[in-house]
Amino acid sequence: MKTRIFISLMMLIGLTSIVFSQKVASTSMQFLKVMPCARATAMGDAYTVWAHGAEAVFWNPSGVALTEGFQFTTTYTNWIFDAKQYAIGLAMQFGNFGSVGLQFQYVDYGSFEEALLPLEKGANPYEPYLTGRIFRPYSYLAGLTYARSLIEKFALGITVKYAHESLFDQKKVITLTQTPGIYGTEVKTYTDALLFDVGIRYNTGFRTVQVAASIQNFGPSFKYAVDLAHAPILFRTGIAGDIIGQNSLLIEDPKNRLGFAIELFQPNDYSQQIHTGFEYEFAKIIALRLGYKFNYDVEGLTFGVGIKQEISKSIILIDYSYGSMGKYLESAHRFSIGVQMP
Repeated sequence: MKTRIFISLMMLIGLTSIVFSQKVASTSMQFLKVMPCARATAMGDAYTVWAHGAEAVFWNPSGVALTEGFQFTTTYTNWIFDAKQYAIGLAMQFGNFGSVGLQFQYVDYGSFEEALLPLEKGANPYEPYLTGRIFRPYSYLAGLTYARSLIEKFALGITVKYAHESLFDQKKVITLTQTPGIYGTEVKTYTDALLFDVGIRYNTGFRTVQVAASIQNFGPSFKYAVDLAHAPILFRTGIAGDIIGQNSLLIEDPKNRLGFAIELFQPNDYSQQIHTGFEYEFAKIIALRLGYKFNYDVEGLTFGVGIKQEISKSIILIDYSYGSMGKYLESAHRFSIGVQMP
């Protein structure tokens, strides 16, 4: 068993070293950075440790190992520039075999009016004209997760994902060559990618303190138009625990709980960022959440609220989160509904 844990740790460290060694100036499929789950985003995305059950399929696959019975979650995200994201996550526990999770995400980027470059001889190729035709770019992702607790305190999970992004309603277009007014290169307006997530989590045994790490969207490069592209590889590692609550770090309280999380976030196309989050929960019914994201161009303050209600042995969860997007962009809003069944 110790050998398995050692191999798991070495695998994650090895993948992480690849992330830091790859110097990628830009990446494609940016929708993979827009994370679902209102509870998670209300706490500033500091969720690698706290992610468990159905929500873990989006954040840290090892958290799927903590699934009890059957869990379902769905999130609607009202993003910037009329973009909308829809996400569904499922997780189920299968005894000693482990736990299995499924996810599906769809992003609608809104409607755009087609613009074409002039073909007439002598026309300026850099003055496009509108055709009046409307098209809607979109992206989607489907994933399968397997997770298992190798020992009581240590869990490992892996996800395989298929991602698709389409920028136009025609699969191929003819592009402008280096000679003004001359066309001829046929390129795809969509791309597909096979991606992987790996995550681990460890319960330290000290009060409620836990640590976790994950690497997301790891996979081979893919062709977009005429160039090779890369998905945004995301590395997260964090620590979390309760300041107030049962078996907490400071104040023992059976009715009130105050949890914290701090997380290092390293994408392969940007510098290191820090996520922090807090969650206050009263009587395991209502929760207030607050977070902040450091070293972002526009994102920063986040907050939200959640309600948990038990109905006929099942638990219903309703969550909302707000995310600031700076002075000039619209704020992000997420609404989530979850069900936990025995």
